[in-house]
Amino acid sequence: MTRRLCSLPRQPAPCFAPGLTAERLGALLAGRRMWVNGTVLHYSFFADDSAASLIPAPRTGELRRVPWAGGEEQRDVVRDAFREWQGLGIGVTFAEVGDPREAELRIGFQSGGGSWSAVGREALSVGRSERTMNLGWDVTGPGERGTVLHEIGHALGMVHEHQSPYAGLHWDDEAVYAELAGPPNFWTRETTYTNVLRELDAGEASGSAWDPQSVMTFPFGPGLVLEPEQYRGGLSPSGGPSPADKEFVLRWYPPVDPTGPAALVPFRSAPLGLGPGEQADFAVEPPETRDYAVGTFGDADTVLVVFEERDGVPRFLAGHDDGGTQDNAVVRVRFVKGRRYVVRVRLYSTWGSGETAVMCW
Repeated sequence: MTRRLCSLPRQPAPCFAPGLTAERLGALLAGRRMWVNGTVLHYSFFADDSAASLIPAPRTGELRRVPWAGGEEQRDVVRDAFREWQGLGIGVTFAEVGDPREAELRIGFQSGGGSWSAVGREALSVGRSERTMNLGWDVTGPGERGTVLHEIGHALGMVHEHQSPYAGLHWDDEAVYAELAGPPNFWTRETTYTNVLRELDAGEASGSAWDPQSVMTFPFGPGLVLEPEQYRGGLSPSGGPSPADKEFVLRWYPPVDPTGPAALVPFRSAPLGLGPGEQADFAVEPPETRDYAVGTFGDADTVLVVFEERDGVPRFLAGHDDGGTQDNAVVRVRFVKGRRYVVRVRLYSTWGSGETAVMCW
């Protein structure tokens, strides 16, 4: 029996400047959706029927309101799934907040709206009153916990593993289209192509080897995969984060150093010395209240994010991604004396011979 599957909406292809080397382009594709490590991802549920979608009724076409709020049992499943990802020891943490406008991850339970999530930092481009994740059916049922774990995997920046170019899967395309056009998914051909048949670029894949047990792999019945032969009978992932999933998220989000970040003193540059995908963290305790600039130097593609610590929790203040450009990442922020700020810099890749550094001035 075919299960309900995650249906990500199709996103426009990333646009990078022409002439980038394959190495540089691969690094940008691999890291463009990933959060900087140490980020606190706040999540929230829509609590009442004031948030809803207008959906045409099947027979009459008359628009009806379908609320995004879910019951407490559904929310508990989601909370428990966040705890499971957190329990892997990752450096990104999750915190529930009551107001969706204060959350990076905003979760709805629109029945019949499919299950999907913004992938990683794509959530930041979603309007503050909109969902970044939807769970479109009852996730309290048997086996449905895997759906929630899968969507949180997307929120962390993971993509569909069965679409990896390293999977070597040869599909019976028309059989896949026919299977997913029927119940319970009722997908269009475009949705099926986007979520199953489209092969990802090598830079987008989670690793250089395919993981059929990944929580990001769809379960499929027999007759859809032609090759390799061992999968003609179907795919049956475990439904939870696999060892390779854990390795992937810990590579991007290793445990945060308990000793804390190094100090970044105004007007004194700090060398980065990072490899592709690595990150450096700095603390700023401003000597005076005024407007500051924080920026990187050198021929490198970086993501720079500044957080303000509030009650010991870093809250996003400003950020700049200079990936694929000739510019450096620079943000201008107002620092207040007596408060503490954290600067996090993640490197995509270097493309010149000089050293890279960060400075506050």
